[in-house]
Amino acid sequence: MAVLLQVAGLSRSTFYYQRKVQQVTDKYADLKIRIRAIYEHHKGRYGYRRITAELRRSAQRVNHKTVQRLMQALGLKSLVRAKKYRSQPGQDHVSVPNVLQRQFRALSPNQKWVTDITEFNVKGQKLYFSPILDLYNGEIVAYHTSRRPVFELVAQTLKKALGRLGDQSRPLLHSDQGWQYKMLPYRKMIAKHGLTQSMSRKGDCFDNAAIESFFGTLKAEFFYLAEFHSVEQLEAGLHDYIHYYNHERISLKLKGLSPVQYRAKAVIQSAVS
Repeated sequence: MAVLLQVAGLSRSTFYYQRKVQQVTDKYADLKIRIRAIYEHHKGRYGYRRITAELRRSAQRVNHKTVQRLMQALGLKSLVRAKKYRSQPGQDHVSVPNVLQRQFRALSPNQKWVTDITEFNVKGQKLYFSPILDLYNGEIVAYHTSRRPVFELVAQTLKKALGRLGDQSRPLLHSDQGWQYKMLPYRKMIAKHGLTQSMSRKGDCFDNAAIESFFGTLKAEFFYLAEFHSVEQLEAGLHDYIHYYNHERISLKLKGLSPVQYRAKAVIQSAVS
C-alpha cells in the first residue's frame, strides 16, 4: 500500500478520503454488480431490456434507461446479432391447406404447434435439428437430432411431442412443405391422434415465421457464441441450451417469465378459477 501511495503521489489520508468519497458518490455500485452478474450468467445473451426484467423480478425497482446507461458504462452489450429474414416468391397451391394462416397467437398450451428443420455445420460435418414449438409460450415441446435429414428425424420428434399430450389436447401442427411432412406415415400419425395438419404456402417462410424466429435466436445465442470441435460437442451443448431456453431464459412477451414458468403460472390460475 505504501508503494501504491508513493507512486500515486498521495498521502494516506487523502487516498482513503478519495476512495470513501468515490464509494459514496457511486450510488449505482451495487446495481452495477447485479447487472454484470445477470449478464455473465446468461453469457452475454441478455440486453438491457431482459436484464431490467430480471432485476424487477427480484423486486428491484429500476428504470430500463438506467440499466441501459450503466451497461454502456460497464462496456456490456448483448452479443446476439440482430435477426434478418428473407422471403422467397412461391405459389399459393399446397397439398395441405394453410390452416394456421399466420395466426401465431395461442390462447392455451397445446393448441398450436409449429415445426421445421434447421442445419448446423461443424468442421464439415452436419447436424440436423428438428423441434416442435408451442405457440402459446414458445416452449420447445420436443426435439430430435440426426446426422442426415431422414424421415425418422421428424417422426421421432412427433412421437416425443405426442407422448406429452393429455387425452383432451388436439393441437394444430404447422410446418413448411418439406417432403418429410408430406410422407404418408407422418400424416397417418397426425390423423391417428386427432391433430390438424397445416402447411405453409410454397416458398413463403413468413407462413412459419415463429419457428424461423426461434432458429434465429438459437443460432445467435448458442451456435454463433461458441466454437464447436465436433458434432458430439454440439449435440451436448444443444441439449443444455434447450433446457436453458425452456426453463431459465425469460421472454418479455411472457411478462418476464420463461416458457415453462409462464405455462405453470397459467395452469395454477386456471385451477384457481
